[in-house]
Order: sequence, then C-alpha cells, then structure tokens
Amino acid sequence: MKSAVETLNPTRVRLTVEVPFEELKDSLDAAYKKINQQVTVKGFRKGKIPARVIDQRFGRGAVLEEAVNDALPKFYTEAVNEAELNPLGQPEVDITELKDGETLNFTAEVDIRPTIEIPDYSGIEVTVDAVEVSDEDVEKAVTELRERFASTSPVERAATDGDVVTIDLEAKVDGEVLEDGVAEGVSYTIGSGELLDGIDEAVKGLEAGGEATFTSQLKGGSAEGKDAEVTVKVTQVAARELPELDDDFAQLASEFDTLDELKADSRKRLENMKQFDQATQAQERVLDELLKITEVPIPEKLLADEVQTRKHNLEHHQLGQMGLDLAKYLEIQGKTQEEFDAETEEAAVKGIKTQFILDELVNKEKLNVNQEELTEHLVRRAASSGMSPDQFAQAVVEGGQVPMLVGEVARGKALAVVVEAAKVVDTNGEAVDLEDDEDEAAEVEAAAETVEAVVDGDAEEKTEA
Repeated sequence: MKSAVETLNPTRVRLTVEVPFEELKDSLDAAYKKINQQVTVKGFRKGKIPARVIDQRFGRGAVLEEAVNDALPKFYTEAVNEAELNPLGQPEVDITELKDGETLNFTAEVDIRPTIEIPDYSGIEVTVDAVEVSDEDVEKAVTELRERFASTSPVERAATDGDVVTIDLEAKVDGEVLEDGVAEGVSYTIGSGELLDGIDEAVKGLEAGGEATFTSQLKGGSAEGKDAEVTVKVTQVAARELPELDDDFAQLASEFDTLDELKADSRKRLENMKQFDQATQAQERVLDELLKITEVPIPEKLLADEVQTRKHNLEHHQLGQMGLDLAKYLEIQGKTQEEFDAETEEAAVKGIKTQFILDELVNKEKLNVNQEELTEHLVRRAASSGMSPDQFAQAVVEGGQVPMLVGEVARGKALAVVVEAAKVVDTNGEAVDLEDDEDEAAEVEAAAETVEAVVDGDAEEKTEA
C-alpha cells in the first residue's frame, strides 16, 4: 500500500491511497464466506458454494463491494498512522479507481488536530477579587443561620411581611377554573417571592378567613404564561419568632459553646469560600489570557457539530427539565435567535480552543494522571450525576470512557501549571499565592472543573437557564 498526504488547510487533509489487489485477498475471502452464509444455491450445501458460482449467480461486483467495505477502514487507519495524523471525526471517502485483479485507489478527506505553538505563558498577569470578610458579612451569615432555627406560632391579626400564612388558591383563565389551578393548605412566607407575582400584596392585611383576588401570569402548569384571575383565602396567620442571639443559640445551632466562637467559625468559613472563589476566578482569567495569546485554527465541521451538540443539550436536557422550550427561554433572556446563535458559536469556539491548547500543554509538559487524581475526579463526577462512585465507575468502564476522564484531569493539571506560572494579584494590588502543597489533588480537581465548564458549555448554560 502507498499513501500520500495533501494539506488542504491547517485543519484538513486529503489522503490518497493506492492498494495493490493482492492486499485485498483477506477481505475477498471474508466477503465470499459472508455471502456463503447468507444465500442458498440448489445443489450446494449452505456455506460450501464455490467462489465461481457466487460470481456467476450474484455477480463479482457484489463480492468486490463487500470486500472493499471490509478493507477500507484498515487501509485508512494504516495511512493515518503512517502519516502520523490526529484525525477528528469520520473521513469522507471516495473510491477513485477499482480494477478487479489490479488495484484499489481511494481518497479520504478528514479534519485533523491543528499544529499549535504554545507561547511563553509566564508573562500572563491577571487581577482577582481580594479575600475580604466584613463584620456585615459575618452578621448576615449568622442571621441566615438564626432564621433557619426560627419557630412559628399562630396569631390573631392581619398578615404582614415575614409572616407565614396558610392559604388556599384557585386560578381561573377566561372565567374557567383550571384543572390544575386549585391548591389547599399551602404554606407561604410573605416576601419570599416563592409563589405568584402579586400574592404578597394580596395577602398582606388579611386575617385568617379573609380572601382576595388578583391577576398574575402563571409560571407553570397547563396554562403557563397566561394571565389568570387568582383567588387566595388565608386560613391561618403565623408569626415567625427568631431565637435570641446568645450563647444558648450557638449551642443549639452549632458545635460551639459561645456566640463569639460561632461568629469566628462563620468568618473562617466565609474566608475559605472567598479563597475558593478567588482561585476559580484566577483559573478562569488565566485561561482567557492564554486563549488570547495562542493561535488555534478551528476545524469547520468540528465547530458545526459542537454548536449543534450544545443547542441539543440546552433544549432537550436543561430546558426540558424546566418545562421550557427555546422560544420561551429566549423570551425570558431577552435575546433574539441570532444573538443566541452567535453566543453559542462563540462558546463552542472557546471550548474547542481550550481543549486543543491544554491537550498540547499536556504533551509539552509531559503531564501524567495518578490514581489519586483520577479517583477524586471520578468521585466528583459521580456526585454531580447522582450516582454512587461504584455505580459511576462501572458505567465509565463499561462505556469505555476512562480515557475521557483521564483527559479531563490532565487538562486540569495543564491549566494548574499555567496558573502557577502566571502573576496573580488582587484588587488591593497584593500578590496572590494559589499554591497549596498539602492539597495539590484538590487544586488539580478545581482546575479540571473550570476546564470542563468551558469545554462542555455547562457553566454558562446553567447560569443563563
């Protein structure tokens, strides 16, 4: 077999392959054997029909077609390996010549990974938010904890903000009560915004036994999006009572003996959260800078497929679970179809560039994934999928997706290398040290999660939805 490569553009090549006919012998034998098992000829036992009889009865062309279909993948793979190509997706194959007993010639056009030159990334500089926890932040956290331990008790007065009311609801559209528009015994905290628009104004000022009618656009159900006339009846008003903010509360709500200890712990937790957010912000901004300084040609077909995949995932998974279609989603977001298409393509380009650049860095830096890193990644992916680690691991192995997970971790390690080399300062002008030798695996996993959000497109879509 002889092969040659023609570069069509930085991301696409054409392979020209010439195969001497004798190299088709194994595929021809397999073709005759397959046809033997599929047909019957009077006077011959099944599977024992001579080749010349098959040629006479069914035509040599049918045998050649079967043999070529069997042989093409093998010869294509040999040509790819010989040229040391990294193909993306399936090739477009064209048989240019097939002479029985002489030769098989074909061409195969395929997208390939582009050659990428990684620039010096040690000069990347980014600014991130400073880690600052104010007394107000601590008070807010303690107040939220205090509210979780609030109790309620019925009162004989008009409902007001913060009260918990028990209500019955009835919704009508065009004067008809909806089948799914009646609910009884609903508990609602006034001011929470958890039910219909307009309900707060309707129930405030009502005592138990009072009712009011208001108009609101329905957020779900059979008449979603339509204006409904809603009647609400208050059956009980209960006041929320917050526990006293003292040492007894600290002992009730935590493992601490004093309120000062509880507040100190709250401050520490908030600092840890802000440090994590700061590290994530640094990863995202360093990645953005790396993308800016690196030239990456994008294969057209790969981009088209990625855009289609992102749209499908958004429409049929994320929006489907929320009971929305794309038109409603765009209406809520205040976007046109053209704006949505442009944003989706932009995100797809960023995802593809990120994967190409970080994969190249993995090879350049000779990064390997150890068992601890892979296990931690698998555990996190299992949690996000709602499966146990054992179930997720079994599914990954059975689906042949272990290399995919290894690739995700490796890209995280590559990003961590770039972040480590970059200069990161906070908004106060102070240098930020993101290294933590004691928790290197967690640092890699956080970087892997940052990369996944860009490559898979999950972060933006979930936030927007």
